[in-house]
Amino acid sequence: MDDSNQNRKNIWILVLLVVSFSLGIFFGRQTDSNTLENLISTTPKVNQDLFWDVWKIMESKYVEKDKVNDEERMYGAIKGLVDSYEDPATIFLTPEETEKFNDTNSGKYFEGIGAELGYSDGAIVIVSPLDGSPAKAAGIRAGDYILAVDDYEVKSGDNIYEIVDKIRGESGTEVVLKVLHRGELQAVEIKITRGEITVPSMTLTYLENKSVAFIDIARFTDSSYLEWNKNWDNLVNQVVNSGVKKIVLDLRGNPGGYFDAAVYAAGDFLDAGTLIAKQEDGKGNVEEFLAKKNSRLKGFEVVVLVDEGSASASEILAGALQQNDVAQVLGTKTYGKGTAQNVLDLQGGSSLHITTLKWLLPDGTWLNRENPVTPDVIIENSTEDFLKGFDRQLEEALKLLNK
Repeated sequence: MDDSNQNRKNIWILVLLVVSFSLGIFFGRQTDSNTLENLISTTPKVNQDLFWDVWKIMESKYVEKDKVNDEERMYGAIKGLVDSYEDPATIFLTPEETEKFNDTNSGKYFEGIGAELGYSDGAIVIVSPLDGSPAKAAGIRAGDYILAVDDYEVKSGDNIYEIVDKIRGESGTEVVLKVLHRGELQAVEIKITRGEITVPSMTLTYLENKSVAFIDIARFTDSSYLEWNKNWDNLVNQVVNSGVKKIVLDLRGNPGGYFDAAVYAAGDFLDAGTLIAKQEDGKGNVEEFLAKKNSRLKGFEVVVLVDEGSASASEILAGALQQNDVAQVLGTKTYGKGTAQNVLDLQGGSSLHITTLKWLLPDGTWLNRENPVTPDVIIENSTEDFLKGFDRQLEEALKLLNK
């Protein structure tokens, strides 16, 4: 396996998982000072005197001189610079924030409410509550706007990492979220008792007198990319050995994960050499990702379930199967998240998470908020369905397979 392929194993699709750890997007992690010096080789084409004028004025005139120190002011200035790009996935983290991020992604924390956060037109929203999580049990839904966390009112432009930090906490403790459910006018307060989050990456059950395989992929991550592949292979072998020829692939509420895991899974539905997705860098260079193995699930009747909680890698898989005409997609429009970030470790322990790649669907369009995966059959689970525990989307998927 060449180095470029190995690097792609580390690409994750960003959605913050509020279980006291977050799933980031990694396209390598640069720490070499010479590499950074090469990156920081250009001189800004603007006069920086204004910046230092304001710095000195604030230092000499502001009434509470001890409110912030020089280091805090510098970090604040850097955050302002990064925020000016208006990309919620591109962020600067202070040394303290970087340490928390590293700890949470090393698997030291497994407690929280179990929900993914994202952005929608500048507002912070619930991308999806995890199945079996305290968030879902309490009534949190995909698409909920977060208006407040305990006594803190969420403001436009708030850093999503800071909101995550307010929500997460130890198992057994409580947090109150004020949310506005999508399509409703009255906000509600929901009290959630944090807990331990243990959700398998994928599950397999059989429906309709064991004539339909129901594959529920919760996320495209496990302890490693290879571990995810192993679990997928085991699941596919079970399906093939069962003799069924119909599949419901449930990607609802799936926040993504390893990009290559989505490519790997798509290869089981497609002929070798079929285009699955593309990647484009900042210079316009495009790389294609093709199916590399003979399909074990080719010829199966497949319906893919998606919703606004389906993001990143789950959108890559759904889009690949839809645009290659091997599956019908049913549900509601997906989240629209098709970028990858590079994590740069900076001096003093700080870090920069910077968007470096765009993910493109097989037709060459960029997967984003304006261009999510649109289902072939649009069906929404209503609030009434939710309260009754009735899954209208799944019922319609089974009807499609039985026609």
